[in-house]
Amino acid sequence: LVIGASIFASNIGSEHLVGLAGAGASSGMAMAHWEMHGWMILVLGWLFVPFYARSGIFTMPEFLEKRYNSASRSLLSIISLVSYVLTKVAVTVYAGGVVFKEVFGIESIWGIDFFWIGAIGLVVVTGIYTVIGGMKSVLWTSVLQTPVLLIGSITIVIIGLVKVGGWGELQAICSANITEHGDSMMSLIRSPKDPEFPWTGVILGSAIIGFWYWCTDQYIVQRVLSGRNQTQSRRGTIFGAYLKLLPVFIFLIPGMIAYALNEKGMIDLGSSDSAFPLLVSELLPIGLKGVVVGGLVAALMSSLASLFNSSAALFTVDFYKRYRPAVSEKHLVFVGRVATVVIVILGIAWIPVMKSIGKVLYEYLQDVQSLLAPGIASVFLLGVFWK
Repeated sequence: LVIGASIFASNIGSEHLVGLAGAGASSGMAMAHWEMHGWMILVLGWLFVPFYARSGIFTMPEFLEKRYNSASRSLLSIISLVSYVLTKVAVTVYAGGVVFKEVFGIESIWGIDFFWIGAIGLVVVTGIYTVIGGMKSVLWTSVLQTPVLLIGSITIVIIGLVKVGGWGELQAICSANITEHGDSMMSLIRSPKDPEFPWTGVILGSAIIGFWYWCTDQYIVQRVLSGRNQTQSRRGTIFGAYLKLLPVFIFLIPGMIAYALNEKGMIDLGSSDSAFPLLVSELLPIGLKGVVVGGLVAALMSSLASLFNSSAALFTVDFYKRYRPAVSEKHLVFVGRVATVVIVILGIAWIPVMKSIGKVLYEYLQDVQSLLAPGIASVFLLGVFWK
């Protein structure tokens, strides 16, 4: 139970709360494929965990060093650091800005867009408590946030469906939005001619990203390797795979509800990424609204805090320590903090570029990951299956 819940808690971040709901509001069911590849967790449990366990490794770059050479380890570490800046840090900070702006309904303060005040405020507060509280503070926010978010999201789905007029009404409104190739927002499998979501590319492409994320990402694998034995690890992956079916219902469908309410003139949906925070501020009663906003902020902060820890560890252990092996632990902690600050600044600097690349946050995230995933996936697959 703990392994499965931990996999789910680590996976659910701002890209789901803001991004997946935004994808639901803009394109309907099309992005559900990326979520449905949670079954890949079973491939991790049955195929890769025995392999990783026998190798006696702790990190994914370490596996590549044992399998190939030390250069491949360094390269994967560099790619991981760059991808943290381009995807996870930038996406989380951007999502924080969107949540604060929508929930508080403030446009600007002192002539500064409130989006930037919310985003940078989130980073500063998280940075302070991560440095002071360390890993313990990160773990506790994760434990507390998951039930709050689940209860809040399920409540939004129920109240939203009642407001729209039921599931049939939601289907009718979303089915009326038809693309030039005859697919509606309710279509999961789209025409091969669809410029954005052709079923041929979507099914294969999302499977490659799914394999890379679920079977080779340090963030997920280390939770499964923490089982006492392989049976426990495998049971954890089964529970995690079941939980992974939830996001389509509790994050994607609220986005479609926001689209339907906007079509009926009941809410004013500016950008599709603001769908989930807008539903929180419009639909929930006052007391519950505060609790869910607290959960949202905790989710954003725990995503950021985990990233700060991972980035600092990657930089200090895989780079700095290898070139200066004699330095003290105290010095390494200092270097890790400096590395964290640099990564945060780069992440914030990347946001304007990110906003111009991706129309919707979740699409942007999958765009960047689809550049990284095939190479890493093939290196791991060949490493396991080819002598």
